[in-house]
Amino acid sequence: MEPTSALLQGFAVVLQDGNLLWAFVGVVLGTIVGILPGIGPALTVALLLPVTFQLGPVGAFIMFAGVYAGAMYGGSTTSILMNTPGESGAMITAIDGHRMARAGRASAALATAAIGSFVAGTLGVVGLTVAAPALAEVALRFGPAEYFALILVAFATISSVLGASPLRGLLSLFLGLALGLVGIDLQTGQARYTFGIPHLLDGIDVVVVVIGLFAVGEVLLLAAAPRADGASAARVGGWTWMTRTDLRRSWKPWLRGAGVGFPLGALPIGGAEIPTFLSYWMEKKLSRHPEEFGRGAIEGVAGPEAANNAAAAGVLVPLLTLGLPTSATAAIMLAAFQQHNLQPGPLLFTSQPELVWGLIASLYAGNVMLLVLNLPLAPLWARLLAIPRPLLAAGIVLFATVGTYSLNGSLFDVGLMYGIGLVGFAMRRLDVPVAPAVIGLILGPLAEQQLRRALAIAEGDVTVLFTRPLSGALLLLAAAALVLPWLLRRARGARESAS
Repeated sequence: MEPTSALLQGFAVVLQDGNLLWAFVGVVLGTIVGILPGIGPALTVALLLPVTFQLGPVGAFIMFAGVYAGAMYGGSTTSILMNTPGESGAMITAIDGHRMARAGRASAALATAAIGSFVAGTLGVVGLTVAAPALAEVALRFGPAEYFALILVAFATISSVLGASPLRGLLSLFLGLALGLVGIDLQTGQARYTFGIPHLLDGIDVVVVVIGLFAVGEVLLLAAAPRADGASAARVGGWTWMTRTDLRRSWKPWLRGAGVGFPLGALPIGGAEIPTFLSYWMEKKLSRHPEEFGRGAIEGVAGPEAANNAAAAGVLVPLLTLGLPTSATAAIMLAAFQQHNLQPGPLLFTSQPELVWGLIASLYAGNVMLLVLNLPLAPLWARLLAIPRPLLAAGIVLFATVGTYSLNGSLFDVGLMYGIGLVGFAMRRLDVPVAPAVIGLILGPLAEQQLRRALAIAEGDVTVLFTRPLSGALLLLAAAALVLPWLLRRARGARESAS
């Protein structure tokens, strides 16, 4: 099916059965969680997993896509008004955005962020529409050896990029792999690492792990290190449109930001942080007024915000076509697919076209909704920061407990969630990234399955992983992703010692 006709069918899906309402609910929730510090799209999708089981997969994923896109938008509001990024991808926006707000130009900063997010987000979804089917066609040629090698690439790159060091990233990854081994081995029928506990025979539910690591771990961190937010919101004032000069200085950064954010979002480089920093650096280098950067340059808001939202669309390309997550939110969305008995990959486009193209079409509609929401309601969103942190934390714990218990009606799951939450708290205190653990838990069993299939086809010949051209190239790429950062650090250290 051609992408154009498939997309039109996707719009038909969005406009039926209340799916447009779920898209609206998603973008509103996403905007709110993007604004609130300490809560991001990954945590929100994790908390909503148990709630959406009754929706059906189409409505659930339309809402998840809205949450993801909305969080990318929402983070810019408090970055500009209060110098408090609500989402990690909005950190760079605070540098010049808050300076503009303090200079009485909050409306212009919010406008360039909102319009740039709309433009880049829409261009990113266009890229998703074009790139996803093409990549799915390529992925159909993958065999078990290629899929195993590709998963190793995901393990290596994400573990190397997320966190302060590759060693800590790998530690988190191995924790997730260990949790994925718990339960009955599907090929031999033997129980593995259950310690005689009957509840563990079916394995550890991904939702329990995700809620424990993200929700409970984050709340415990807030409780252990409370802080008083002394930031005060800048006055937005009345609505003032961007001046002609603002528009002239912003439209090129919007396009360049989209060009940087989408391809980097599709690569396993750890989310939107790298595209936004790269966009800021690029705009400063290309600007005729580099001295304004850090003092309220509108290009310093337009470019990074565009890159942020384009990256969000790019993340969905490998998730939908290869079943590989390149960010924490994508990893949790992969868990949501598995909860609905779906496996993202090239066959998803033929087996579930209504779901895939409905999700993509909902992103177009969600971008329009977000533009309408963000421009006039920015002062209202800023008031959300008045919610006391203890009340916010208590609400998260309550929601997490009820959601976990509703999965299987099991108090054992609730206790396991809190135990995993303690592990998540320790990981945060030790600066060990959480996302690789979730990715290891989800992709670990899939990697084991593909490796066994490859060896079974090759009659136990391990060299099949290296002799097949594509799998061999992917294994070399995985090795480079682990070794190159270490070599670069050694070379940098040698230069610093010499100087």
